[in-house]
Amino acid sequence: MVVNITLPNTSYDITIEQLSNIKIDTKVVVVTNPTVAKLHLEYLLKHIDAKSISVIEVPDGEQYKTLQTIEDILEHCFIKKLNRSSVLIAFGGGVIGDMTGFAASIYQRGIDFIQVPTTLLSQVDASVGGKTGINNKFGKNLVGAFHQPRHVYIDPYFLATLPKREFAAGVAEIIKMAVCFDKEFFEWIEQNDLNDTKNIQIAIAKSVQTKAWVVSQDEKEKGLRAALNYGHTFGHVIENETNYDTYLHGEAVGIGICMANALSLKLALMDENQVQRVQSQLEKYQIPTHYSIKDVEDFYEHFFLDKKSLDSKIKFILAVGIGDCKITDEVLKEDVIEVLKGFC
Repeated sequence: MVVNITLPNTSYDITIEQLSNIKIDTKVVVVTNPTVAKLHLEYLLKHIDAKSISVIEVPDGEQYKTLQTIEDILEHCFIKKLNRSSVLIAFGGGVIGDMTGFAASIYQRGIDFIQVPTTLLSQVDASVGGKTGINNKFGKNLVGAFHQPRHVYIDPYFLATLPKREFAAGVAEIIKMAVCFDKEFFEWIEQNDLNDTKNIQIAIAKSVQTKAWVVSQDEKEKGLRAALNYGHTFGHVIENETNYDTYLHGEAVGIGICMANALSLKLALMDENQVQRVQSQLEKYQIPTHYSIKDVEDFYEHFFLDKKSLDSKIKFILAVGIGDCKITDEVLKEDVIEVLKGFC
């Protein structure tokens, strides 16, 4: 299956099938991490036909998504004498994809890169749409660029070795897509087990189609695309508070979805049954749904470091029932604080 994204200045395909021969008539650098390299690098290299190929392994994990790691990637590229026609290949999860894309966006003012995502989360979300970046002490992905890949190759084969917890983190992003944009898709998720190989491939395809449609409407996140951050406004604060080493990104998003839904319930945008249905699907895959906030005021202040905040206003993405959502910066502080107190 091939899904196309068409944007004002570019277009590219997302291929969802077993990896076939990738022909690249230039120098290639594969960016990966030791875990993925040990499991799958040989498989990838068998499918790449390039002028030359080198590999750099960098540590994986949000705590390593830093300028220092970007420096390491760029140094490798300079040593290998890459030029403006060369290509980077991101081979790993969302962290590897974000860093590789960012490095590609700034190497000699921008070169092409290809996404070969190996985690469920990166296959259904992170590899599509051109968001790249790194973290710093102020928050997540606050330094980065929009830099679209040349191609995305999604091969379900890689999921066979994915730890259960990593798989569940990806499911959180699938649920996010369904709750925000597609009621029928959410109902299908309720009725089907995503651990089944056939079902997860259907869910991947549906999620990619949804994200491709959203990105095609709004590449630079001026409006609709912000809805893809449902659960992230809260989740990013949780990741920052826990130094990115307690929760996987999808796990923090799962908790963030529950927090956002609690706010939707308070604002009468969802009813209790709808909130419980979403939480049940998260819990079905052992995705965390609760977080103990130590300091409510401090948690609230962290919202203002988020990219989605507008000056003195916080932008929230809230589910409206199941299958729709709204983006608003008109939520009263007292309402947010009351919801946060429910997570103390």
